[in-house]
Amino acid sequence: MDMLWAPWRIDYILQPKGDGCIFCDKPAEHDDQANLIPFRGETCYVIMNYYPYNNGHVMVVPYRHTSDLTSLSQDEYLEMMNLVSKSIQVINKALNPHGFNIGMNLGSVAGAGVKDHLHFHVVPRWNGDMNFMPVVGHTKVISEALEETCKKLKRYYES
Repeated sequence: MDMLWAPWRIDYILQPKGDGCIFCDKPAEHDDQANLIPFRGETCYVIMNYYPYNNGHVMVVPYRHTSDLTSLSQDEYLEMMNLVSKSIQVINKALNPHGFNIGMNLGSVAGAGVKDHLHFHVVPRWNGDMNFMPVVGHTKVISEALEETCKKLKRYYES
């Protein structure tokens, strides 16, 4: 069994949470570069994960605040799935990974860091990407700044 360890995420888990919702607040600020939003659709958008499992880790998020997957309209559901597919295409072109982990955690018991606003994770994977650093040193090696990866991905979303 392969394990995806992410001990560096404990900083995110333990940090104080504000009153707002990051997935509602960030797109409302209309500063996509600062908020690492490489693509906006009609009902959903793509945002870089601030605490990524790997380079290029993005999340596909509906604008509407909901934790209930079954409450999505047909338009929201279709666009969300299309953006997951588009994200795979974009990341393949920009970063050339060997595979992907794609998933959604519904509810805090399922591991959702933001339990009140559903979102899909799209995590690129490379052969050998789980080296000793996260396990022994509690340090994740991310080889490129999030802002640079966001710019790289944005070009492909727009093409």
